[in-house]
Amino acid sequence: MGSMSDKISGKVNEVAGKAKQAVGKATDDKRMRAEGAAQETKGKVQSAVGKAKDKVKGAVDRM
Repeated sequence: MGSMSDKISGKVNEVAGKAKQAVGKATDDKRMRAEGAAQETKGKVQSAVGKAKDKVKGAVDRM
């Protein structure tokens, strides 16, 4: 995956995870809340990977 697709996928997972957590909280579904938290974390990691790829590319381009 490229850095842009990592960042987009990450943001999508963050938003979906937050939505799942909200639904889980509203319905008192602990499993849904846990799944949402995991998905949100996955999204944050994906976004960080995308940002790291950008930094590496920037450093290589400056060489």
